[in-house]
Amino acid sequence: MRLLIVEDEREFAETLRRGLVAEGFTVDVAHTGREGLWRATEQEYDVVVLDIMLPELSGYEVLKRLRAAENWTPVLMLTAKDGEYDEADAFDLGADDYLSKPFSFVVLIARLRALLRRGAPARPAVLEAADLRLDPSARTVHRGQTRIELTAREFGLLEFLLRRPGTALTKNEILSHVWDAHYDGDENVVEVYVGYLRRKIDVPFGTRTIETVRGVGYRLVDVTRS
Repeated sequence: MRLLIVEDEREFAETLRRGLVAEGFTVDVAHTGREGLWRATEQEYDVVVLDIMLPELSGYEVLKRLRAAENWTPVLMLTAKDGEYDEADAFDLGADDYLSKPFSFVVLIARLRALLRRGAPARPAVLEAADLRLDPSARTVHRGQTRIELTAREFGLLEFLLRRPGTALTKNEILSHVWDAHYDGDENVVEVYVGYLRRKIDVPFGTRTIETVRGVGYRLVDVTRS
């Protein structure tokens, strides 16, 4: 279990490193965004713990470049910034989890072990369903030759569905992956966003891509014409 900590506060990083080593992790530390990006790109890690406020390159920029390079190592953002918009930005860029300082070390360990269990499945460069194409790196969606503009949340929802074609997914599963593993709001927000997606990827083209599974949730199906 090899971790990379990217944290510019050296004393805090060393304290964190010692605690994680005591828990059985192998830990490398980088103190700048540029160094962290280089280490995460050149070496293999099970999880990257990434601060937002870093010299040279911000944590946001490091994360953006990793995902653009199709590096899908799980990333846990660890930061003193605790605003909900900062958290949303991190998830929209591809973070897998988020913790604000100060935090419980016990909770950090639990989050890291959860990410390790989840792993980093290989992700194809372009996801397709019939003539619907989503490019995670370029952050673009097309139906045939027509480009479709989606919000960050709509994009995340469509990507999640495209990665699990034919699988009936519950609202809770969608919330935990597309919104936040710790989201505790109204689950009907999923229904709202599925409606938004359908109006953009299906209605103008006379297709039906997202199927409602009664009593369960939603499933991406082979495209049918209405």
